Amino acid sequence: MANYKNGDTASWDAAQVRHSQAERRPQNKSTRRKKRRRINPFLAVILYVLIVAAASATLAGVGWLLASDLCAFNRGEKTTSTVEISAGDTLNTVSDKLHEAGLIRYKWFFKLFAKVTKAEDKIGIGTYELNNDMDYHALISGMRNSSGSMSADTVTVTIPEGYTVSQTIRLLAEKGVNSEEKLLEAAKTADFNYDFIDNESEDVSRLEGFLFPDTYEFYVNHNPKSALERLINNFEQKMGEDVLEEVEASPYSLKEIVTIASLIEKETDGSDQAMIASVIYNRLADTGSHGTYRMLQIDAALLYALPDHQGAITSADLETDSPYNLRKYAGLPPTPIANPGMASINAALYPTTSDYYYYALGTDHKHHYFVDYNSFLNFVNSDLYGG
Repeated sequence: MANYKNGDTASWDAAQVRHSQAERRPQNKSTRRKKRRRINPFLAVILYVLIVAAASATLAGVGWLLASDLCAFNRGEKTTSTVEISAGDTLNTVSDKLHEAGLIRYKWFFKLFAKVTKAEDKIGIGTYELNNDMDYHALISGMRNSSGSMSADTVTVTIPEGYTVSQTIRLLAEKGVNSEEKLLEAAKTADFNYDFIDNESEDVSRLEGFLFPDTYEFYVNHNPKSALERLINNFEQKMGEDVLEEVEASPYSLKEIVTIASLIEKETDGSDQAMIASVIYNRLADTGSHGTYRMLQIDAALLYALPDHQGAITSADLETDSPYNLRKYAGLPPTPIANPGMASINAALYPTTSDYYYYALGTDHKHHYFVDYNSFLNFVNSDLYGG
């Protein structure tokens, strides 16, 4: 048996104590790890309720914003916008146009609604008056065209400046917009909601001057009234508020300004429209001092009254008893004689100031202007006159 001294016994006891503590430490550490702080159940319920409430409030807010846009709530003061839809438009571009016009707030939501409701089969080519009181369904219905949808077959038609109503209708028919017979019927009898159109008349001349020459896209077999209305609406849009204010400030009505513009359009296709306008206005204001007595003597107006005329104007033609014969009747013809472009309309509104009362075309293909009749007559009888 080993013989331990007192010192050895103390060392052994200390070693045993350290060994015993080392064995117990892992167990105590493991025990501490297993202990978790428990969350108060009441606080957990409160936290859950708050999260759900916040999420619900957010969703409700978003839902209200989308519903407000869908149903046209809270749009403020009623405003009207013009939106033009062409054959190249898609739901994306239509949404862009509606958003730019202030008619919708959320383009992506309108596109989603439009796809679900198959709006591509309903929205048609045309120019539409829409307002911010319209909900999504009303906007789509407001862009409906009985002639077809954006996916229907279309034709492009360029109407030259100076074309008459009859020439315009003939061109539309040739391009397949609709038959000449149906377009003429619409021109005579359809009601057009514009102050400058006489809906009491059943003569195509009531549209003369107001079918704006431009390039258009139409459906094949387009609704006749809708097709003509696109041209009329384009005229109204091109005039704009500034131009209409100029008309109101002048001593002439809108119809008279367009009539003067149509005379200018038929008299020249050059850069001297404003000078031609000055001669017309000088003659209209003449009381006899220059021998014109408000007589315009523009033969293009007479030819409007003789649509089947061929060749040069004869002495017999000049005896035609018609208010369009401006050699017999003073002042303006009863209607425009063509559909003028903006250059001629601007010339009618902003004529050059001059003392000229006469003009004639020279062999240089330019107009020459004269203050008195004798100077004019000498030019006409010279080799410089272009006829």
